[in-house]
Amino acid sequence: MQKILVTRKMPPAVEDRLAASYDATFNPSDEIMTTEQLLDRADGMDGLLICPSEPLSPETIAKLPNSVKIVATFSVGHEHVALDAARDKGLVVTNTPDVLNDATADITMLCLLGAARRAYEGEAMVRKDQWKGFRTTMLLGTHVSGKPLGIVGMGRIGQAVARRARGFDMKIHYFNRTRLTPDREAGATYHDDAQSLFSVSEFLSINCPSTDETRRLLNAESIAWLPDGAIVVNTARGDIVDDEALIAALKSGKIAAAGLDVYDGEPALNPAYRGLENTFLMPHLGSATVETRNAMGFCACDNLDAFFTGKPCPTPLT
Repeated sequence: MQKILVTRKMPPAVEDRLAASYDATFNPSDEIMTTEQLLDRADGMDGLLICPSEPLSPETIAKLPNSVKIVATFSVGHEHVALDAARDKGLVVTNTPDVLNDATADITMLCLLGAARRAYEGEAMVRKDQWKGFRTTMLLGTHVSGKPLGIVGMGRIGQAVARRARGFDMKIHYFNRTRLTPDREAGATYHDDAQSLFSVSEFLSINCPSTDETRRLLNAESIAWLPDGAIVVNTARGDIVDDEALIAALKSGKIAAAGLDVYDGEPALNPAYRGLENTFLMPHLGSATVETRNAMGFCACDNLDAFFTGKPCPTPLT
């Protein structure tokens, strides 16, 4: 029976499946392992099931025991794994795409609506017993229906966001590396550069992966392209946003509000966000449903099972 190191606590159904199929070493305390701890515990293991909290740099991969042949990451994003170094070492790396599209798109719409309708301020008013009754000017937000929504990254999640936004009669615009086919575009307007998209985006949703091209894509220069009073949503990766530039725009009113589920350096987000009432802040809950987290774990198990039985992995990265 192959030995698997599971670096974080998994949903019970996932741990049950791993325990039935492997000699699995679990992390019941859910502590985040240091690199040294991971390397020590990986000794003698045949495979690793990791999370983004365990970055595998080229140096770390080089030090992994030769017994480790596969790394299954419990995530879609894979910027925490040095894939080139993994290939050089002959290490198979897999991820868990597709299964979290809908859950992340749901959170995107929650952040969009929460920011537009000043949900944080309203909820705080009720909890602090500051609500004194109806006023015609109380917490006036931004109307969503019929507004243009710009989507940066029209992959599976971006398309799922577009389907939901159409339910609010929003007008979909998008910027993507390549234009979608007409059936997948579904009437959305394609922009071949970010400036063109930003200039029409009264709402902007960031749904692209973190790459060399997209890091700090939302910065002081690109924020200036947005219409005054635009609303920004990020449920992709925190490093796509220049925090200082976004915070300055939120303070000045250039951006009316922001809905954020991800942050650069999370969980140590820029503390200035906490003091801004025009932010709707979530703790990276994009895929946090029982059904989705189980599906992610089962996808990782499917990859491990395939690898150890000599079959192609369903979702390989290397």
